[in-house]
Amino acid sequence: MTFIEDQYYWPHMRDDIEAYVQTYFMCQQDKIEQRSLLGLLEPLPIPKRPWENVSIDFIVNMPKSEECRTLMVVVDQFSKYTTFVPATKDCSAEEVAKLFLKHVVKY
Repeated sequence: MTFIEDQYYWPHMRDDIEAYVQTYFMCQQDKIEQRSLLGLLEPLPIPKRPWENVSIDFIVNMPKSEECRTLMVVVDQFSKYTTFVPATKDCSAEEVAKLFLKHVVKY
């Protein structure tokens, strides 16, 4: 096996070669990962009763209905029951809490 250093020389040759190897696709593709494996994934705990664990997401830029263009989607992780609450596009955290209390806490 011959090295490029055995046959060629120019100033800052090592820096140029390292820069080339870092940008060359095939060199990066065949490189082996040097970090350790992260381990097995663990599932999330299963809720014991309804409404113990909920997720909230927002669907934005919907067609305008009653001055609202956003839906706040609340999903109960136990029963998979979903509640859709109309909201404004720039809904603050305080408004989200009020909507949650008004439309979800009753369950």
